[in-house]
Amino acid sequence: MYKILKKDGRAKRAEFTTVHGTVQTPVFMNVGTVAAIKGAVATSDLEQIGTQIELSNTYHLHVRPGDEVVKKLGGLHKFMSWDKPILTDSGGFQVFSLSSLRKIKEEGVYFNSHIDGRKIFMGPEESMQIQSNLASTIAMAFDECAPALAERDYVEKSVARTTRWLARCKAEMQRLNSLPDTINQNQLLFGINQGAIYEDIRIEHAKEISQMDLDGYAIGGLAVGESHEDMYRIIEAVTPYLPEDKPTYLMGVGTPVNILEAVDRGVDFFDCVYPSRNGRHGHLYTNLGKINLFNAKYELDDRPIEEGCQCPACRRYSRAYIRHLLKAKEMLGMRLCVLHNLYFYNTMMTEIRDAIDRGEYQAYKKRKLDGLMNGQS
Repeated sequence: MYKILKKDGRAKRAEFTTVHGTVQTPVFMNVGTVAAIKGAVATSDLEQIGTQIELSNTYHLHVRPGDEVVKKLGGLHKFMSWDKPILTDSGGFQVFSLSSLRKIKEEGVYFNSHIDGRKIFMGPEESMQIQSNLASTIAMAFDECAPALAERDYVEKSVARTTRWLARCKAEMQRLNSLPDTINQNQLLFGINQGAIYEDIRIEHAKEISQMDLDGYAIGGLAVGESHEDMYRIIEAVTPYLPEDKPTYLMGVGTPVNILEAVDRGVDFFDCVYPSRNGRHGHLYTNLGKINLFNAKYELDDRPIEEGCQCPACRRYSRAYIRHLLKAKEMLGMRLCVLHNLYFYNTMMTEIRDAIDRGEYQAYKKRKLDGLMNGQS
């Protein structure tokens, strides 16, 4: 299922085989929260820009259109016309992000929907049932993402509850995968390491969940308010205690610089809304730093976003034209920017894999960082 092909220091080059295809890692998962990338990006576009795996959100799809609706339509792959792997997060992050709308209990979490205010309950079993209905390739265990700077006592209790929830998730997924009407009876389960910025809590939790023999392991609860230095310190501390023969996923991270640093510390899977969110606001990634197309200096700039880039935007359109579209609030402007940013991320991951294959990751990382930190505007 998961096979390491090459190591370069702690950086791993691997492949992860699933029922929906094999993923080459390290990999960036393109985030389609409600079964679509924001910015009018179709699944045919994702194929064109080299996307290997897409991520959708359990909570949001449960609220709308409803996971039962998706199941009746044949599961998420058929629903969104995508035949490659899909990872669904568990809804646990909404425990963190919707803090004003929820109450956490041992049995699970009581929400008020952010859309219409209706009451929702989600616990480990409910999250697994929803993800089973969605029929994703990889389901994430239901957890609590505690605030990064939370008090130690709160974090200890939260992590202990997350561990109990994980055992319930595993048991429920095994039950669901055995049912005859389950669409994907080979659905995989990833557990999530938590512990805020406390190394000892993180390490003990990593040891504990590693004993559960899951299909993969994520590091959650980072990029939620802590410094980059704390993020890197925690990743470096935790990865040696997660099973090396299983993929490691850093949730919700991050910038190109974050990804380069995390790969160097043994991470395989990444996801983040940055490329699509920034693209929708005209902020574009290049190998010489970010540019902001709203700046007046691009008004007459007839160059592509980045010379040599083979994304759909750069192959055909100028900075000046795309800037005009953004200023005119034409959807095409957002779409082209999002496509460029996703292509940039996907291409960077290919470069990372090639560099590890060659045993030259450190040299590649230095060159890439030097360019990215130039900080165009």
